[in-house]
Amino acid sequence: MARNLNILIAGGGIAGCCAAIALTHAGHTVRVIEKQAEWRFQSSGIFVYANGLVSLRKLGLLDDILAAGFPVPGGRNAYYDHTGNPIVETIYPSEDGIPAILGIKRAEMHRVMAGRAVVLGVEVCLGTTIRELQPGPDKVEVSLSDGTTAEFDLVIGADGLRSTTRAMIGIDVAPRYTGVGVWRSVHRRPPDLTDKIMMMGPAKRFGIMPISDDLLYTFGTVAEPAGVHYKPEDWPRIMGDRFAEFSGPAAPFLSELSDGTEVLYTAVEEVVLPLPWHRGRVVLIGDAAHASTPFMGQGGAMAMEDAVVLSDALTAHDTLEDGLIAFGKARAPICGFVQDVSRAVGEAGARETGDDMAARDAEMRETAQDKVDGFYGKLATMNAARPF
Repeated sequence: MARNLNILIAGGGIAGCCAAIALTHAGHTVRVIEKQAEWRFQSSGIFVYANGLVSLRKLGLLDDILAAGFPVPGGRNAYYDHTGNPIVETIYPSEDGIPAILGIKRAEMHRVMAGRAVVLGVEVCLGTTIRELQPGPDKVEVSLSDGTTAEFDLVIGADGLRSTTRAMIGIDVAPRYTGVGVWRSVHRRPPDLTDKIMMMGPAKRFGIMPISDDLLYTFGTVAEPAGVHYKPEDWPRIMGDRFAEFSGPAAPFLSELSDGTEVLYTAVEEVVLPLPWHRGRVVLIGDAAHASTPFMGQGGAMAMEDAVVLSDALTAHDTLEDGLIAFGKARAPICGFVQDVSRAVGEAGARETGDDMAARDAEMRETAQDKVDGFYGKLATMNAARPF
């Protein structure tokens, strides 16, 4: 597609910022609107595996992201049971000198992404949302919450799992609660803690991930009732209670949870959206189209890949419609594969009892590395099959 498109992106998170950068690099004019009046993104950690870092390299962000985060030496993931006994160590794959695993504080990742978009000349409008969409054959008329109206060649809904853009274009798919909650906390990192650590409890998981030279974050998954609301001031106490049986590497961080600790609770929801992911000149990307459970750590990477592939699809095809169709066909099988594997891992863990743990640990020693290699091998094969 040779001509410059005038593009509106709703949502300034990972998907929205990466799409703005990719599409600006491709010669399009991009405006990003974000409902927050100022950038206040959740500040716990995130880890990004090599497939996501490949996308960041394509976007020209990799060096700055690596400088802001913590690459895990050798891509090591050490597994323990909930008492701190070692189970197995796995090594995650790297690509072309790219680290296998990077931990980074979410706020730092966003600072780099949003900063680069602004440097590239992307117009960013904070405190702004879409009020109404009027699709036409050649343009989309958009009424914004600031009272203005404008026309765009393409509107991208990157506004998360509760996407209002999705509803505006008539896609009646709501997030599905998975029965799992995630508890996260940020702590000072001891100098000798450099691996990604996963601790396997009965129907619970607890992870520890370095995110900078001086910080790490912990993340624990556990069954939580639907619709429950925990007051933020209670989060440190509840997190400590939920994972009280974890000792070993987890103990120092659980013991220091207090009112002064940065703690975040999130109920885990999925969005499973059949193709097409677009209606006319409006397309959905990231969590708006395929929010996943966290058990494979691929949510951010999938959003980054969406941005790169959408830009490539629009460049490779003669019409916008053909480009949007090709984007969906390229991404849906990969995102669906990630969702299915992540869901299966979470459901298997949620069924475990104390009696299952010895057999689970023995199986992990035999199969954990093969499962890692198989998952990332299939992702690589699927991505390599993309025809554009």
